[in-house]
Order: sequence, then C-alpha cells, then structure tokens
Amino acid sequence: MSIKSDKWIRQMAEQHQMISPFEPNQVKMNAEGQRMVSYGTSSYGYDIRCSKEFKLFTNLNSTIVDPKNFDPNSFVEVNADFCIIPPNSFALARTVEYFRIPRNVLTICLGKSTYARCGIIVNVTPFEPEWEGYVTLEFSNTTPLPAKIYANEGCAQVLFFEADADDVCETSYKDRGGKYQGQVGVTLPKI
Repeated sequence: MSIKSDKWIRQMAEQHQMISPFEPNQVKMNAEGQRMVSYGTSSYGYDIRCSKEFKLFTNLNSTIVDPKNFDPNSFVEVNADFCIIPPNSFALARTVEYFRIPRNVLTICLGKSTYARCGIIVNVTPFEPEWEGYVTLEFSNTTPLPAKIYANEGCAQVLFFEADADDVCETSYKDRGGKYQGQVGVTLPKI
C-alpha cells in the first residue's frame, strides 16, 4: 500500500469522479481576495471543506449521549457561513465534496493545523474501499472559550492509500452494505 500524490489525486478525480466538486489546486483566497483556511489538492492529499450545514450539540434536553439510541434532539440545526461552538462542546457538519472511493483505496482524514492550534479537533473516520457520500465531520472545541468554524473553507486533509494490485480487499464497504453508504447530509450515529 502506498500514499498517493497530487498527480494521482487529480487523475482519479478527473477520470473517476472520486471527489466532486474537485479543486485541482490549493485555494488560499476567497472571491473577495481575503485569506481563508486553504482547501483543494495538496502535495499528498486533499483539503476538504465544511459546508454550511451544521448540527450543534446542546444539553437543553439533558439526555444521555448513547450511540445505540441517539436522541436527535441533542442537536440544534444551523445553516450559516460559520458556526460558533460553545466551550467544551462539539458540532457535526458535512463536507462540500462528495466522495466515491475506489475498491483499491483507503483514506485517512486528519484535522488541519490551523484549527488544531486553536484547540479545535476535527475527527473523521477512514473512507473505506467503495464507500461514497458526503463526509460527516465532528468538530470538538477543547477550549474554555467559544470557537468559530468557517463554512466553505478547508477543515481537514484526506490522505489516499492505494493497495498493491495483488492485495485489493476481498470485501468492500459497498459489498457488506455499510450503514453510512451514500449519506447526503449530516448523518447521526446508526447501528
């Protein structure tokens, strides 16, 4: 298995629609010429963007957070250019980009250092072979202060690993009917 470069990412995005919409370069300025948290193709990865669709965690209902019986009332929906996460809390969001992962590829997603240096942790699980959909992102604010997350700007980097030709997985995410296959919005836990 080997990590893939910007050239491979561009080729897979263009020929196989692996990332849509796809930005072949690194974007660091918005349309008004203001600096932003970068997104797009990097040397050995792809910097994904957060959409305007957020689910902000709230304890208004004082429910227990249970992955087997998750109460959707634990979140307040926000649709905006940014989201303010309260201290020691978190928000869910989704990517702008839709992914179609090939059978011979596995990804790992890591938070960008700009957010990490502010105490904001981005948690994303791997995109398994033949998984497709919008990615649900978790932003944890580890600070005692409110934290701001920007929509349509970079938030995490996806690294792509391609299996050797003789070592492609026997059973893909699609083969086993993965529960998060084809997700379109911010998706809450399922069992």
